[in-house]
Amino acid sequence: MQDALPETFDVIVHPIAELRGTLRAQPSKNYTTRYLLAAALSEAQTRVVGVATSEDAEAMLRCLTDWGAGIEHVGEDVVVTGFGTFPRSGVTLNPGNAGAVARFLMAVAALTTETHFVTDHPDSLGKRPQADLLSALERLGAQTRSQDGRFPVTVLGGAGVRGGPLEVSAEKSSQYASALMFLAPLLPGGLNLRLTGDIKSRALLRQTLATLEAFGVRSGASEDLSRIDIAGGQKYRLERAEVPGDYPGSAAILAAAATLPGEVTLSNLRPEDLQGEREAIAVLREMGADISRQGERVTVRGGQPLKAVTRDGDTFTDAVQALTAAAASATGTTTWENVYTLRLKECDRISDTRSELKKLGLRSTETTDSLSVTGGPVAGGITADGHGDHRMIMLLTLIGMRAQAPVRITGAHHIRKSYPQFFAHLEGLGGRFEYPENTREE
Repeated sequence: MQDALPETFDVIVHPIAELRGTLRAQPSKNYTTRYLLAAALSEAQTRVVGVATSEDAEAMLRCLTDWGAGIEHVGEDVVVTGFGTFPRSGVTLNPGNAGAVARFLMAVAALTTETHFVTDHPDSLGKRPQADLLSALERLGAQTRSQDGRFPVTVLGGAGVRGGPLEVSAEKSSQYASALMFLAPLLPGGLNLRLTGDIKSRALLRQTLATLEAFGVRSGASEDLSRIDIAGGQKYRLERAEVPGDYPGSAAILAAAATLPGEVTLSNLRPEDLQGEREAIAVLREMGADISRQGERVTVRGGQPLKAVTRDGDTFTDAVQALTAAAASATGTTTWENVYTLRLKECDRISDTRSELKKLGLRSTETTDSLSVTGGPVAGGITADGHGDHRMIMLLTLIGMRAQAPVRITGAHHIRKSYPQFFAHLEGLGGRFEYPENTREE
């Protein structure tokens, strides 16, 4: 079982005959980070119920503590005593490899006279673009310093940042707009945001709006989310925020269950949830999977033949890798369109996925903003590169479980970024893994 694993490890995935059992979906990573930040921006106490234990959640808690928030762990909950509009100035924050956490905090840093941002993941978060957000903060009156729009970053804000009309590009990421939305109600003039370019990941923007609403912040938005208006001088306040189940991580479990015989039920998946990755259920159904739902319980009866689909993947970005594993066992060629933002994640999830699928003997092609995979058998018996990316590790694990021989995945410890119990959960359903220590330098 996955227990007391070394700090860094590979995983050897053994082929299995079936998956069977019941599992409670882990708490949502995206809602956890949003609720924790909103709680810290309150001037009161908030109990965040059922907090995710991922590295992203830990990064947010660490940074909020450094900024002066009171953090008390009570079982699986966290009680946050907020700093309101007064995070400490002169602090250096390290969000690790958590891109959304970094961007949310960079915007809020405009409330401080000076905040420095560093990362101990220079080859991942350190390479991701921040210029669009930094440029927007400068137009609000803040000053910024960076390495050509990348980490390390310094934000110098304060009383000169008043708010008002502001344009921000949503072409590369929705996180820039979400970051500014958290800042908006605490500025005297609020923000009248205009999102430019081809807006990505609208579901994540809606999660941010829902978070603001839950914490008592009023906002208005156009149907296409190109205009978002948030009045200034508002306060965050909520006594209890309950984190829903995580659809992106659950998509991997559901895809695994669809590609192997057996029956798997996941609970704690709200049917009305705003997470875009909820669409993974519909995609798997379209591929031919036998999936049923009763309230918050989703059951997959696996082993049905799957067929290829063509889908716009932007609505379920964080489930694309998991669904690619299902596509790898389907008849025909599946294509995920409009997924350019996958290139800007922990790794290039288009080119790097194609490369790993090729190693596994699967045919895959790419364009600038699409990924295609043709299903087929997998011999296994190889070492695959996890590319330091939790979603890539999920994809390779799912394919390895139906291979003819074991598959070794390097750097499997990076699964902790979003789903620390991933291997343990699969073991509980019948998965078989070994965890040799990874001694390579990273």
